[in-house]
Amino acid sequence: MRKLLRFLRGYRAVTVLGPLFKLLEAVNELIIPLVVARIIDKGIGGGDTAYVWKMGGVMVALGLSGLIFAVTAQYMAARASQGFGTNLRGALYRHIHSLSLSEIDKFGAAGLLTRINSDTIQTQVGVAMFIRLVLRAPFLVVGALVMAVSISARLSIIFLVTAIVVSIILWLVMSRTAPYYRKIQNNLDDVSLLTRETLSGARVVRAFSNQEEEQQDFYASADALNKKSVKANALSALLNPLTYAVINLAVIAVLYFGGKTVSAGALSQGQVVSLINYLSQILLALVVTANLAVTFTKAAASAGRINEVFETTPQIVDTVTKAPPPIEGSPKLSFEDVSFAYYKGGRCALKDICFSLQAGQTLGIIGSTGSGKSTIAHLIPRFYETESGTVSVDGISVKEYPQQALRRKIGLVPQKSVLFSGTLRENLTFGQADATDEQIIAALKAAQAYDFVEKLPQGLDSPVSRGGKNFSGGQRQRLTIARALVAQPEILILDDSSSALDYATESRLRHAIAELPFHPAVVLISQRAFSLSHADNILVLEDGAAVGYGPHDDLLASCEVYREICRSQTKTEEAVRGGTL
Repeated sequence: MRKLLRFLRGYRAVTVLGPLFKLLEAVNELIIPLVVARIIDKGIGGGDTAYVWKMGGVMVALGLSGLIFAVTAQYMAARASQGFGTNLRGALYRHIHSLSLSEIDKFGAAGLLTRINSDTIQTQVGVAMFIRLVLRAPFLVVGALVMAVSISARLSIIFLVTAIVVSIILWLVMSRTAPYYRKIQNNLDDVSLLTRETLSGARVVRAFSNQEEEQQDFYASADALNKKSVKANALSALLNPLTYAVINLAVIAVLYFGGKTVSAGALSQGQVVSLINYLSQILLALVVTANLAVTFTKAAASAGRINEVFETTPQIVDTVTKAPPPIEGSPKLSFEDVSFAYYKGGRCALKDICFSLQAGQTLGIIGSTGSGKSTIAHLIPRFYETESGTVSVDGISVKEYPQQALRRKIGLVPQKSVLFSGTLRENLTFGQADATDEQIIAALKAAQAYDFVEKLPQGLDSPVSRGGKNFSGGQRQRLTIARALVAQPEILILDDSSSALDYATESRLRHAIAELPFHPAVVLISQRAFSLSHADNILVLEDGAAVGYGPHDDLLASCEVYREICRSQTKTEEAVRGGTL
């Protein structure tokens, strides 16, 4: 938790003043039992009604001033904790976006969502409770003990023993509950993951009538979370009854021995009442401390999980601040003996891949599922770092570009069409905020999306629901292609982005891309041999290795894997050779 205190920057004044105001409130509370003793001994005992009213006024004044101090401290604690939470959440969000995809894969989307939401809230509550109670509770305990000693040194031994016993109870409970809270947050990750997967895949679940199986998986995960939470809360629940039992025994002891002392004339009745009040204050302070300990334990567990993210150093960092000039005569994109594995020591997703692509040319990539097609698409914008070999753009390694400058050269259309809630215009200008309507419409026409967009009542300002669910799969694909084209990239990567399109629409899209005025180098990834037959060169992948490279006709003659793919997608081999593809 200490490592996160830097996020209180800008709120240091209220962080310091808040506990001081709570301290002043505690001082008022310690004075009130002395006033009560005076009222009992001098006012009521002496029959002095005027004195009772006078000291009653003092009590009211102390109560009002204490209220003002308390409200001020609460305001400062709320302001500091909310500011802390805002700073922490913003920094965590920025750090997550600085991580490469391999680091994000390590934590998982559900784990990162839990950290940025639930864990941040736990640390925020910890800061608020710290400001409100870190000085007040210990000061009340120590102050009440000191005041008790000043009244009766002998009876104050009861207070000291009580404080020691309650402290031991606190330590025992805390030491046993602390491990559970980290496990609880980890279990919360699992519940979040299952919830996210089930909701995003609701159509698939219902299509296969697997609601009951998914519910059972969710209940199993939720039950594991429930059991750990119950164990932690059961242990924490012991705090209040145990501390109350100890304090009540102490009250009985004070009444018993205090009564004897009053009978002996060593103490007055008002002083015994004051001792009981101070004991009650110790009780409340220790109970608050117990609850504070539980809160801090939760906050510490959450802080540890957040620090795991902050301590994860991005593998991909910029080594330069300015994009280097292109090397004249170099290919727009090239791979030179590139190998890559998603996990260190894991199976190679790509092995010694080589190819080059000039501006205006098209490279097709085909292969079976899991052969490494999308991996190539992810290495070009440097989402992942290559294990060996060089990925170059304009003759310069992608490692020598600032990430932003590199990615502005690239337009990527991923396998899964992703649209954000908002409007069509906001989605289409995602890569170029200052794009004009003419540029947007030209991109829509090239992507074969303008025909349905112009029919929308609000046109480019039409709303897009979360995930673009108010559009069909084919419409989403065409809109994501249009979004990439609006930015006029130098390299256009279409990662199986026409799978939901019919052949006629795909053919029109292909011709429109070939006629683009800015002539990008196109990397076209597809499962359809038909979609790639026009490409200048086709890269055939199998188990991460290149087993064929060249034009369509050459591959039909020389590459058995490509020939088999074509054969499986046509009725006869003669149809393939006859030009159907």
